[in-house]
Amino acid sequence: MDKIKIGIVGYGNLGRGVEMAILQNSDMKLGGVYTRRDPEALTISTKDAKAYHINDALRMRDEIDVMVLCGGSATDLPTQSPEFAEHFNIVDSFDTHANIPTHFLNVDKLCQKSHKVGIISVGWDPGLFSINRIYAESILPVGSSYTFWGKGVSQGHSDAIRRVKGVENAVQYTVPIESAVAAVRAFQTQTFTTRQKHLRECYVVASEGADLNRIETEIKEMPNYFSDYDTTVTFITNEEFAASHRQMPHGGFVMRSGKTGENEATNQMIEYSLKLESNPEFTASVLIAYARAAYRLHQEGAYGAKSVFDIAPSYLSPKTSKELLEELL
Repeated sequence: MDKIKIGIVGYGNLGRGVEMAILQNSDMKLGGVYTRRDPEALTISTKDAKAYHINDALRMRDEIDVMVLCGGSATDLPTQSPEFAEHFNIVDSFDTHANIPTHFLNVDKLCQKSHKVGIISVGWDPGLFSINRIYAESILPVGSSYTFWGKGVSQGHSDAIRRVKGVENAVQYTVPIESAVAAVRAFQTQTFTTRQKHLRECYVVASEGADLNRIETEIKEMPNYFSDYDTTVTFITNEEFAASHRQMPHGGFVMRSGKTGENEATNQMIEYSLKLESNPEFTASVLIAYARAAYRLHQEGAYGAKSVFDIAPSYLSPKTSKELLEELL
């Protein structure tokens, strides 16, 4: 059986994770890595694959079944996803929640033109958490939904700290407040404020002679990032940072507390959780499963933009329908 040929656009943490995920799936092979950097200076792990400049991607459109786009949601994917969807089946991890409807329409316009499949906003949130929210709210229409993130590294918040004057390096962990999680599990349905759901823990390496009090105040009062949260700032050395804060863990919970039965007197709870040692490696594994779905849909003649809501679970698995019925149902 011919293997699904996957192209990777971008070779940062997520792109490298996609390459590793391809190696774990026997029905796939890496068709190439496409980068804005000098491809000759890029060392990839797959021995029989090559790196190319991103400008060379179009001439290889017949050699790639699905392009997995690994750029950032702020500036890369809004333009790259439609551009590549005009020529390739694509999967991306666009995660700016408020802009997903517009992104979907932009990708769909080009997919309709090219008769390609474009699956957008794939990952764990948006992605797997989104699926669990729709399942839970459909099954328990009377109830309340809650999402808690962490404990894990927020890359955007960490970057915001690093932009503060006098900060050499920094990492920020989002931490769910246990009392809030416990209240939901105890069927105490309530509306939580932002401050009641999560803490922000910041670990900062300051420049020599920097004003630590000013840095701490500036972080804690930063609007849109920290001012609405209880935030701690801990100053550490470069050595401590290298020893304890180089990993990229994350995770969280999706919870639905609902009522069923006569007079809605029966409590029901749906909970889905993730505990991840590597956010990018896990997200990459989700992208690869949906790349399989994009390939299969295109083989069937489907085209257009899709979200995770549109993809049947069987399209994600390498198993046959018979195997799924026998082994997993």
